[in-house]
Amino acid sequence: MAVTEAVRTEVLCAEAAAATDTTGGTVAAGRAVGREEIHRLRSEGGFPGAVRERVRTVGTAEGARLLGISPVRFTRLARAGCITPVTFYLNRYRAVVWLYLAQEVLGFAARAPQLLAGNSPVWMKARLDAGTDWRARNWRAQRIERLLSRTEDPWRRAAVLAGALDAVQLAEVVDDPYERAYLAKVRPEPVFGPPGSVVAREAMAQLMQADDPDEILWRRINLIMELDGARASRQAPRPEDDHRPVPVPVTVSDPGTEPLLDPAPGLLARLGLRRRVTGRRTVGNGLSAETVE
Repeated sequence: MAVTEAVRTEVLCAEAAAATDTTGGTVAAGRAVGREEIHRLRSEGGFPGAVRERVRTVGTAEGARLLGISPVRFTRLARAGCITPVTFYLNRYRAVVWLYLAQEVLGFAARAPQLLAGNSPVWMKARLDAGTDWRARNWRAQRIERLLSRTEDPWRRAAVLAGALDAVQLAEVVDDPYERAYLAKVRPEPVFGPPGSVVAREAMAQLMQADDPDEILWRRINLIMELDGARASRQAPRPEDDHRPVPVPVTVSDPGTEPLLDPAPGLLARLGLRRRVTGRRTVGNGLSAETVE
């Protein structure tokens, strides 16, 4: 299990330790936590201080102080994908403020001290000059992997991957409206943290959607493969009679636009690539991308 995933599990267990219910387990952030997990943490040396230190998060300013660099350089490292956020919150201006695990920040410094001083390498300059911001993408990738690790059900796994595509992209890959409705129904609820406000949930949904062409294509391919297993295990449910409302298909092509690819069966056709995949270049899927220390 990756360090980040282990730490997130400990975050949940540490929070759950203070809210044990009468059933012998704990319910936190929508997940039932076994008492044995809490006992394991409590039995470790230095509890609870050691656990708190492992799950301590820092923002841009504090992270920069930990590394002995300026906040501007820390932000450049994070935007280039060198440091991955663990979570975020919205400030009063509804701008996304990224937070990082302090131990991961220090671990990065130990692995790549050459990036903390001097000129940035060519690959990093190229990314930043192109306006790339990998913070949301890296956070999204870790969150998707975390959700996938929590279920073996093929339709739920497909639903997790479907959540990374917007409605138009999803309809191009899954043209059956009943399958899309079923994916929406079985999609796992957010975990590892309180539900938050409506604005926070909307921000979470926006940040979960892929916004670069290569990432969109990668998510499409993964979804196609996961759907193959889901359909083999069972079919999406259909209306039992004609009295239920029929889902309306999403229009995916502009009028008068000729397909760029041959619609013959095959992976590209199944991906729904009737048009070239174009990503939304707005950083953060429309959310303000200003850096807040």
